Amino acid sequence: MPSLLEIRGLTRRFGGLTAVNAVDLQVGEGELLSVIGPNGAGKTTLFNLVTGLDRPDAGQVLFDGQDITGLPAQQLAQRGLARTFQHGRVFANLSVLDNVLVGAHTRLRAVKPRVGGVPGLGALAELALALVQPAAVRREEQALRDEAHAIIALFGERLTPRTAHPAYSLSYANRRRVEIARALALRPRLLLLDEPTAGMNESETAEMLEIIRGLKSRGQTILLIEHKLDLVMQLSDRVVVLDDGRKIAEGLPDEVRNDPAVIEAYLGHRHVGEAHELRQVSEEAVPA
Repeated sequence: MPSLLEIRGLTRRFGGLTAVNAVDLQVGEGELLSVIGPNGAGKTTLFNLVTGLDRPDAGQVLFDGQDITGLPAQQLAQRGLARTFQHGRVFANLSVLDNVLVGAHTRLRAVKPRVGGVPGLGALAELALALVQPAAVRREEQALRDEAHAIIALFGERLTPRTAHPAYSLSYANRRRVEIARALALRPRLLLLDEPTAGMNESETAEMLEIIRGLKSRGQTILLIEHKLDLVMQLSDRVVVLDDGRKIAEGLPDEVRNDPAVIEAYLGHRHVGEAHELRQVSEEAVPA
């Protein structure tokens, strides 16, 4: 399959620490690629480099064949890259609906006319003109609102009854859902999810798995960071494993979960829970 995202020799150093060390990877159109590894392996730093929140010391990031290395996040959003964050980021005082609409801002095409400073135009007349929206603006805004409601509906009863609620009033898991909904409002060509099930219990994780599976079935290209390895093994087309900033394994889920270097990476970092889960996943058949 053609590569939508290609990373070549990406490197980022912080003083004497090399957080990402000459990493290469490719994400094909419509593929779900997971990046796993112990805490401190460089996964989120890799996301930051891809999405313009940080600049690499070496290497390239190509998106749809174009060099996007170091471009700011706003430009990358306009090209169709959307992401969520490890610790979640929402606009606390905005409603769920308005949070999702923020994600669509790069898609606005109709522009309201500027009226300020027109010679001879009184203050009341200026205000009246500012309040009058051209039909094209009204149609576009209504279409975006309809789409935002449809995206919120993907999360069922978790978000739909709370459309008008301010984000600060939501549970942690629901704030994570709002963040993903906002990213989807961009209509991304590439969706980067950084630990989307963090802080979720077993049933909430299962719900999120089905949402991501649904996105994948519709052809959404996804780059996923996730510590819940059973979810990774069920969803992924391929898996890349980082350790100490280096890529130590890459392949199909079955190949990666049985790789001795991968198991050693988790055990060596004393991630007892993760290592135990990885060994369990290695020993058990994973449902299709």
